[in-house]
Amino acid sequence: MLDRRLALLAPLAFALMAAAPVKKRAPAPRPATPAYPAPSKAALPDLVRVALETEAGRIVVQVDVKRAPASATNFVRYAETKRFDGTVFYRAMHLKWGEQPNGLIQAGTRGDPKRNLPPIAHEPTDQTGILHKAGTLSMARYAPGTATGDFSIMVSDQPGLDAQPDSADPEAKAGYAAFGQVIEGMDVVRAIFAAPISETEGEGIMRGQILAKPVRIITARRVVDPAPAP
Repeated sequence: MLDRRLALLAPLAFALMAAAPVKKRAPAPRPATPAYPAPSKAALPDLVRVALETEAGRIVVQVDVKRAPASATNFVRYAETKRFDGTVFYRAMHLKWGEQPNGLIQAGTRGDPKRNLPPIAHEPTDQTGILHKAGTLSMARYAPGTATGDFSIMVSDQPGLDAQPDSADPEAKAGYAAFGQVIEGMDVVRAIFAAPISETEGEGIMRGQILAKPVRIITARRVVDPAPAP
């Protein structure tokens, strides 16, 4: 008899539980958005080194503040304010002509409004004299004057990205703004370039150029040269 009563009460208990108001759980707190400091306005030396610690290894670059002040200073400010930390190398553009490997890799903030600083002035190569050679850093952009927090590293010479002042094509005439050079870690650059490409990611020209597994930039920090010996 007791078993039967328990059998009858059990459904009732579940019914009461179902009818009771369910307390809503408070939503899990979202991770705090990093509060990036305002960039410094302090003058920079003519040449500045920045170390990119990536999942694939260390890349050290030297940017030319003297010849490309807007682009080089912009890159340093992103590093100093930690805006590159946690961003990724997401693109590897493979060119099928010429000596292989041929192309570039690209990284940066990808238009993130929380990270981006204002766009910078375009600095064409015919004014700076910095050409797109293997290991050169160059600003990614849409139209000239729209570059913010994305940059490319040349895996091989890319003269087609240099300014062509005699061209009738405005894009070719402007070219892209080169501003520095890899001085350590080209093996890491080539390893990122050789990483697998996604078959589905990317639209338009970017289709077939997006890394299947983007390579994270853990930190980007200015390398301060040691003081000269007395």
